[in-house]
Amino acid sequence: MIIACCTDLAGKVRGKAFPATQFEKRTRRGVGWTPTNVQITCFDAIADSPFGSLGDLVMIPDEAARVRVDLGGDAGVEHFALSDIRHLDGRPWELCTRSILKAALDRLERVAGLGLFGAFEHEFQFADRGGVVGSAYTIGGFRTERRFAESLIGAMRAAGLDPDTFMKEYGAGQYEVTMGPARGVAIADHSTILRELVQALSEREGRHATFTPIRDPAGVGNGAHIHLSFLDHAGKPATWDPKGKHEMTRTAGQFVAGILKYLDSIVAITAPSVVSYLRLTPHRWSAAFNNLGFRDREASVRICPVSDLSDVAKAAQFNFEFRAADSAASPHLQLAAIVNAGVQGIEEGLEVPEATEEDLSLLDAPALAARGYVRLPQSLGQALERFQSNPTVVGWFPEGFADVYVKHKTGEIAFLEGKEQQEVCALYEATY
Repeated sequence: MIIACCTDLAGKVRGKAFPATQFEKRTRRGVGWTPTNVQITCFDAIADSPFGSLGDLVMIPDEAARVRVDLGGDAGVEHFALSDIRHLDGRPWELCTRSILKAALDRLERVAGLGLFGAFEHEFQFADRGGVVGSAYTIGGFRTERRFAESLIGAMRAAGLDPDTFMKEYGAGQYEVTMGPARGVAIADHSTILRELVQALSEREGRHATFTPIRDPAGVGNGAHIHLSFLDHAGKPATWDPKGKHEMTRTAGQFVAGILKYLDSIVAITAPSVVSYLRLTPHRWSAAFNNLGFRDREASVRICPVSDLSDVAKAAQFNFEFRAADSAASPHLQLAAIVNAGVQGIEEGLEVPEATEEDLSLLDAPALAARGYVRLPQSLGQALERFQSNPTVVGWFPEGFADVYVKHKTGEIAFLEGKEQQEVCALYEATY
């Protein structure tokens, strides 16, 4: 069988299976889906839904996002296809995350004549691995998970992904996996596929890998870092300008400026869990302010280094990294929010921002404001309020999206009311 599936507002991948022999006809007629499914939170509670028991939709699987990987042994075959959710007359459904991203990418092409090129890098932890003192970034730490790493690299190749690196990260049982860049909607598709492959392979071994934003309030977090650049109509790199400010083209700089201007209003989408805001604090190598940093891993957007030693041209190497994100989110929604913010910056003709090389947490609120910086929301509730109260940001999404999204996340928050912080962390660890 094959599963037609999509990422949803909870950052989960949900879908429906059917015989693989029916795949071709299902790409035309789809497989049935229910609108209220969008309000299933990450804890399987149903948030306040405007749909109730009414309505019908179809998922249309995409051949270009079809994955078939033989996991070996009793694990069998992982076979699924990311899909677009549509109304019965064929129109994109207003809450289909993949369709929302496609609309944002169309806007980028229409406004700037550019295509998006990029990749997600992911951090995750094995919940069954304790902390081994002295293992951070070591070959010994890698050796512990060599079998898993090599299985994952093989699965990535089989799924059409381009494996890049795998390493033992700083945290207990924490690892990072990166992959080569893709174009357009495939950037988010590949992120989704990678997460599912990690989960499938860990389950094959009777283990639990978690992408939760943070397992332990006193420990390190798991980020999803999104590397982005642009291609022109000829497919050539269009982000680097050796004479530009920070070596960015003016368009790229305006795109980054848009991200920073609207960041505090989109972080509810890019970092959408209650525990995301335990991670988005100073000195966690994540992001706490709406700043551009020059090779600074605590900046929300970081200008990444290029190497004179590489055989790849600087124009092709050059990219920037969005760091105020984690894997509790739909990659499609994350990318849609980022792209819309960036295009808004281009449309508004924003000035290319300055890049910080300092600890902004040492500045007080007046000093931050004088330089155009704000502290990012410090709770999901605050983030939702800033999202919902910004008419520009709400206007990027289909009519009704913002109301449904806020209701969904409000339901997630309500499920956790009265629970201790450690229990909340444990719940997110289990679900992601």
